[in-house]
Amino acid sequence: MTLFYQTNSWTSQPQISDQTINLFKHVAKKKHWRIVQLPNGFYQTEYLDPHKEDSWIDVTRRETMEGAEQAIDASLEHYKRKLAYIHGPQVVKTFK
Repeated sequence: MTLFYQTNSWTSQPQISDQTINLFKHVAKKKHWRIVQLPNGFYQTEYLDPHKEDSWIDVTRRETMEGAEQAIDASLEHYKRKLAYIHGPQVVKTFK
């Protein structure tokens, strides 16, 4: 799953708006997601719109319930990583 966002200015790191950061924080929590079954038998993943109460935004469709839940879990990990990198690259190894 990919959400598209726009940055306003560029330096060595893209400048992400507070609105985008808040969206990432919102979709990184599983309680804001649900799975619905469509009339064609597919399962659709949706997240709760952070700006409108009782409004859901559809994200992806899968053939099985398990596939839909795996898609949500992968999305959660994706947005948690994005939040971790907001303040720049993470040091993973140093050399002496």
